[in-house]
Amino acid sequence: MAKIKLKFGENEIEVDSRDFYVDNQSLGEVIENLAKLMEENHSEPIYENPSSIPIPSESNYESLNSLEDVEIFEPEFNEPKAILSNEIKDKLKILEKNTFFNIPRTVTETVEQLREYGWVASPLDVSKSLVNMASNKEISKDSTENRAHYFVQEALLPN
Repeated sequence: MAKIKLKFGENEIEVDSRDFYVDNQSLGEVIENLAKLMEENHSEPIYENPSSIPIPSESNYESLNSLEDVEIFEPEFNEPKAILSNEIKDKLKILEKNTFFNIPRTVTETVEQLREYGWVASPLDVSKSLVNMASNKEISKDSTENRAHYFVQEALLPN
């Protein structure tokens, strides 16, 4: 799974490739096509500083390096990066922002999703972070059948 996020000033596009495949050779083309689509739809990028406009280059990696906060992870080709216990909460917040916790999730499911994002952490550390977040009311917890499930409360309420 690839996730591409382009940010131009206040304008932001995020593409989650659950339905298509992006590899190293096509990544630059996808980014270029997204930029072209913004232009065709008259979505003008907003630049806080005109000198910070990314300049396209020949190499896909050079193009990506010109973008701020770009992160590439292809689970089928790369080994996940081990994260420290003090980094887990931040990573869980990313999962929450990306609607992962819109349905109840177990610790095991959470560890697997972190791995999909390119991070590996011990289930015990993930469990501790989830319990702390639940006790601080940052996330909800429900225990059924001797298994704890963590979720965002608002996401489960009917419209």
